[in-house]
Amino acid sequence: MSARDLPVILGVVLIIVMLVIPLPTWLLSFLIMINISLALLVLLVSMNMKEPLELSVFPSLLLILTLFRLGLNVSTTRSILGTGEGGGVVETFGHFVIGGKPLVGFVVFLILIIIQFIVITKGAERVSEVAARFTLDAMPGKQMSIDADLNAGMISEQQAIERREKIQREADFYGAMDGASKFVKGDAIAGIIITIINIIFGIIIGMLQMGMSIGEASQKFTLLTVGDGLVSQIPALMISTATGIIVTRAASNGNLSQDITGQLFSFPTMLYVTGGTIAALGLITPINDIITLPIAFLLAGGGYYISRAQTTEAQAQGIFEEEESQADEMKSPESVVNLLSVDPIEFEFGYGLIPLADTNQGGDLLDRIVMIRRQLALELGIVIPVVRIRDNIQLQPNEYRLKIKGNEMARGELLLDHYLAISPGIEDDSLDGIDTIEPAFGMPAKWISEAIKEQAEMFGYTVVDPPSVVSTHITEVIKLNAHELLGRQETKQLIDHLKDSYPILVEEVTPNPLSIGEVQKVLANLLKEKVSIRNLPVIFETLADFGKMTSDTDLLTEYVRQGLARQITNQYTVEGESLKVMTLSGRIEKALAEGVQQTEHGNYLSLDPQTSQAIIENIAQQAEQMSMLEQTPVLLCSPAVRMYVRQLIERHLPQVPVLSYNELESNVEVQSVGVVNIE
Repeated sequence: MSARDLPVILGVVLIIVMLVIPLPTWLLSFLIMINISLALLVLLVSMNMKEPLELSVFPSLLLILTLFRLGLNVSTTRSILGTGEGGGVVETFGHFVIGGKPLVGFVVFLILIIIQFIVITKGAERVSEVAARFTLDAMPGKQMSIDADLNAGMISEQQAIERREKIQREADFYGAMDGASKFVKGDAIAGIIITIINIIFGIIIGMLQMGMSIGEASQKFTLLTVGDGLVSQIPALMISTATGIIVTRAASNGNLSQDITGQLFSFPTMLYVTGGTIAALGLITPINDIITLPIAFLLAGGGYYISRAQTTEAQAQGIFEEEESQADEMKSPESVVNLLSVDPIEFEFGYGLIPLADTNQGGDLLDRIVMIRRQLALELGIVIPVVRIRDNIQLQPNEYRLKIKGNEMARGELLLDHYLAISPGIEDDSLDGIDTIEPAFGMPAKWISEAIKEQAEMFGYTVVDPPSVVSTHITEVIKLNAHELLGRQETKQLIDHLKDSYPILVEEVTPNPLSIGEVQKVLANLLKEKVSIRNLPVIFETLADFGKMTSDTDLLTEYVRQGLARQITNQYTVEGESLKVMTLSGRIEKALAEGVQQTEHGNYLSLDPQTSQAIIENIAQQAEQMSMLEQTPVLLCSPAVRMYVRQLIERHLPQVPVLSYNELESNVEVQSVGVVNIE
């Protein structure tokens, strides 16, 4: 136990002593002054702190000070009723402060109680409840904001940890303040009860035990009781005021004094208006001009002084910014080089869609993109680069576009005051709306007003708000082009992460027999066909097994797909249902196998154009029939030709997955619903 712990421990022990043992009046007077000093100190500290967490101990301190004050009330009550004396401080407040007039003192005491209980305490209690609730409700948004800043590289991991701890401390503080404000309310009620008891029983004791008349007893004990009430309630009022100041403090860079003077007097014109109004009141009404004119001149002079100061500061700031801009341009020859960099992902929007990204207008696009990056990390196994968001006046007001590595990949249009109603497949002309196409999946849809939202849902439409429309579009475009976002640098990061848990496995694959570039090509091939690479250990186990046999990345991709057979099976099958597929006829498989040409640069498929076109058209026909039956089109073929079938149809039918028999688990029931054949 250190020396700094002694005052608090002794203070708590003293509270217990005051409740049990009678204390001499001189010691009571000393403790009363200590109480007033502590209350004044807490009030001044609360006014000069910049944020509530600078006095995070306040809820516990409020409890201790309240108990200390109640302990003093018990001791002074015991002294007043027992000996008829309350000490020098109590008697001074009873005679000097209220002029020896009990009725006046009692009225002053009641006014203090009303101010504290009805105005300050009740308001602080309500603000504490609301602040606690809103602080807890805002925690998820603040956590996502921290994650977004961390992912964007704006803050370090340590800074993120500190900001999360601060958010947790704020929630705990406001929760504690919500309970601590009840102490102040209870203290005010206790003060009223104690005062009434002291007056009633003081008169009774004075008459029965001290032989006083009813007038003498009323005079003496009312003065002492009111004096005791004042020395108790004045510190209580200061503590209540400090409570209100702390819970009503908003985010600021200064203390209360700086905020009041800086914000209240930041509009000099209003000072002129106020001064003129006060001067007019003195001239028009019977109010004495000697009172109003000095105040009016003081306000007008303050407005003139502040106006000059603001003008000088604005001129100095403008000169400084101009000089700084010129200096930056002169000593920044590399600024042109910075223009050469291309953002991996850019989202641009017209000025009409600014509310989507502006948090002050309720926009949550930044938070949604953070969640998209998390979702895709879980689904695809790669870290999506930070999405650069900016407005572009060259676009139409309600238009947006998504660019990947500087190339436009998608474009769409939003109506922020409408909802997108996606057609259930049966057109309904009775639903009023603006016909459009859902941007992510190309389905027919309508922009409808909020008034007919429920009607559209009753008709079977899927109704989506604009932020969800654009976030879904972004997600699907990134999924479709994930293989382009995985370069050698990103692959190196994935390998380094894997190396932390599987160092031997990584060493067996790279840099020998496979380079980072070859591993990147295998992973990109998987992503191109929507196969997640999150299970890197299994992928590297396969590469370790077959990497020494061949360096053909296309062939290695086929081996890896077979190693991921369980994952691919789960991706396309539903538990308890058979996998419905279309298959290739033996004639087509034979034609494909014979059309493979082997060269020193790898193998490729060489078919005559007529045969290729016939195969593609037949596959498209079978896929359309499966889609009409609400079945996902899946093409199943032999492992020897799967890679070449995919190469053949990927330009025309990229959405049709091509699987081989070796990529399905043996316990999966496969049902052929169509055979691809040619004449």
